[in-house]
Amino acid sequence: MAQRIGSILGGIVLALLLGAAAVLRPDRALHTAAGLTAHNLCDAVFTQGLDPDQAFRELVRPMAGPVGGRLRYSVDREHRAVDASVLGLFRAHAIWTEGYGCRLVWRARYSSPGPAPPWPLSSPDRFAPPTVVAPRDPALKAAFDREFADLAGQPQRFVKAVVIVKDGKVAAERYAPGYGVDTPLLSYSVAKSFTNAVLAILVRDGKLRTDDRVGAPEWSKAGDPRGALTIDELLRMESGLNAAETGSGFDPVSHMLYTEDDMAGFAARHRLKEPPRTHWEYTSANTLILDRRLGQAIGGGAPGFRAFAEHELFQPLHMDGVTLEFDGTGVFSGSAHVYAPARAYARFGQLYLSDGVAPDGRRLLPEGWVAYSRRSTLGAPYGAGFWTLDGPSRQAAWLVSQGFPKDGFYASGARGQRIYIVPSEQLVMVRNGYTGGDDQGIREDMKLLKAAIGVLK
Repeated sequence: MAQRIGSILGGIVLALLLGAAAVLRPDRALHTAAGLTAHNLCDAVFTQGLDPDQAFRELVRPMAGPVGGRLRYSVDREHRAVDASVLGLFRAHAIWTEGYGCRLVWRARYSSPGPAPPWPLSSPDRFAPPTVVAPRDPALKAAFDREFADLAGQPQRFVKAVVIVKDGKVAAERYAPGYGVDTPLLSYSVAKSFTNAVLAILVRDGKLRTDDRVGAPEWSKAGDPRGALTIDELLRMESGLNAAETGSGFDPVSHMLYTEDDMAGFAARHRLKEPPRTHWEYTSANTLILDRRLGQAIGGGAPGFRAFAEHELFQPLHMDGVTLEFDGTGVFSGSAHVYAPARAYARFGQLYLSDGVAPDGRRLLPEGWVAYSRRSTLGAPYGAGFWTLDGPSRQAAWLVSQGFPKDGFYASGARGQRIYIVPSEQLVMVRNGYTGGDDQGIREDMKLLKAAIGVLK
């Protein structure tokens, strides 16, 4: 009898394990780890010009968690590609194309648009000299020292670049060894604010409105409630789509970014889990669906989108060295995949500090767009493509308590990629790094920001 009960219990345990595996799909998580490795190392080598082994140690392995020790990779410099695998079974292949950065290739159903020649460099302006602007004030220099230092008892912070702009000029900056004013740096979710800017220009030109329905083909069936979703609801992360983003490797967004050729199509196939405009939930699935809609309004696929952004945004702002990346269908991966020098990110922040007006006086963003972007969504610390202090959230209150002025807002990406914008102080601060931990470096950022505000007043 006991043997029979044990057999029954064993069967139940096996059934539960199989059920859990069917839900969690560990194979997807392992494919995600391989994709993350191939994509990041491809960009490290061919977009950034960095050492792949260092990038793996500092960025990839900490993000891969327990799987990190099982990852293997190889760099093919002749063909500008990177292969990665987990346990020798789960593989990923990333290729680099000049002008378009890296793309994971899962199915051979999309051909590259072909190499794009680099855009001509902007003429010199008053924003910054060619050389690094080191902090001169002793207090500010000490604050920079703290920002770049590792903290006792905590993982290494791997801060790579900090640029502080005051009154439209670079006031102080520092770079890690091997990095400089021209080194392209990853954006991760700072890219969402680039999506905001491209949308703003289309709205300015009358090609789109924020209250337009998205009109995804996956939602075209009569009676599908997703058919009523608007651009604003996606931009503000209040669509109600059931596409969680946890960064675990098991979540839909990890799967979308690192195992799917058609990211927007994958995101759009998720159902609603709650009515739109009732809950705020941050998910890059919203952004990819929106980026596909922007690309449709611009036309011309990846080359058309790239040219539009360069002509309408990057050239007027003197943002040199920017790389936008696209998925296997030519949709801008505007939730995570932009590479640009720290000064280019600072120039982008300066546009929002200046209420959407370029240095030459041209209005790039519609009047009122910046206020719209930083307005809190349902009381969350998030507006429309930017994180904001304009709301009652605990996160916003904590940042204010740390010295971030209430009118400030910021773009933010995983592992500590941030653009802080403080209109009342006419100050922008960019910070890039590979910092883990609960706050991914934001606590130390606040100390440097507070010091900069005090010293540069």
